[in-house]
Amino acid sequence: MSAAGAAPARPVTEVAVGVLIRADGAVLMADRPAGKPYAGYWEFPGGKIEDGETVEQALARELAEELGIRVQGSLPWTVLEHDYPHAYVRLHFRRVYRWRGEPQPVEGQRLQFHRPGATAPTPLLPAAVPALRWIQLPSVMARRAAAGAPASVALDWLRDALARGVRLVLWDESHRAPAERTAVAQRARALAASYGVPLLDAADAGAPSAVLAGAGRFLKPAQLRQAVPSGADRWLGAAAGSREDLLRAAALGCDLAVWEGDGSATMGTADARVAALAALQAPLPVYVPAPLSLAALAAAHRAGAHGLLIEL
Repeated sequence: MSAAGAAPARPVTEVAVGVLIRADGAVLMADRPAGKPYAGYWEFPGGKIEDGETVEQALARELAEELGIRVQGSLPWTVLEHDYPHAYVRLHFRRVYRWRGEPQPVEGQRLQFHRPGATAPTPLLPAAVPALRWIQLPSVMARRAAAGAPASVALDWLRDALARGVRLVLWDESHRAPAERTAVAQRARALAASYGVPLLDAADAGAPSAVLAGAGRFLKPAQLRQAVPSGADRWLGAAAGSREDLLRAAALGCDLAVWEGDGSATMGTADARVAALAALQAPLPVYVPAPLSLAALAAAHRAGAHGLLIEL
């Protein structure tokens, strides 16, 4: 698996991929029918983009042909590349929330709705592996708006946020002295784990995460550019200010990125960051910092963002 952007040595096959999301959050998967490469392997449905088609058009056509459904709209998500023995593919993932008809195995394939976090069907096509992890991420991540308060205030904030339904936390208490920072981080991780919520700790990104369910790290820009892949973190995120940062984050195995923009004055608003993100074809789920509203979330989704990073 590779991030989109590197020049492949072979011709690229452009593929539209649909992540059909049911009302309960389960996603549709299909196995590859007999006669195709990797027959019997499970994947997300989709197919090749024909000349003159947009990704959206190609996906609608493919899902009609494969599943007998009519897509009523899809949203860009991520773009990955994978070098299979039979083809080098660029996979344009789009999320589909609305369609008409019940998916049918028109090509004789098996179908099943997969719940996020459940055991994946096997064998699984390699390019589907990261997407199955990403569907576990919620649409909203939260971080604390104010720093410098006593540790008890920070932990009270976290406890309140979790009780109010926050299901992904960016935790940055880097202003504290090392000993206090470590102690507070351990308590915060344990608290988040009690809710089954991932907590990405940006306070000391060079240290291994505690061995707790949901523990994770968050790399700031300088750390992102120096980090090496480890595979040790339960969840790993990074701040990104450029397409190169997004590619680097994907190469490191990050699960998500926060799109901060390029740091220029013109990127200072959420609307500007969303507009810039739309052209990047991110190779992993991206959160855009913005005030929480349905309009902001819808705009972010249209631009290909996974969701919003909000401050509480």
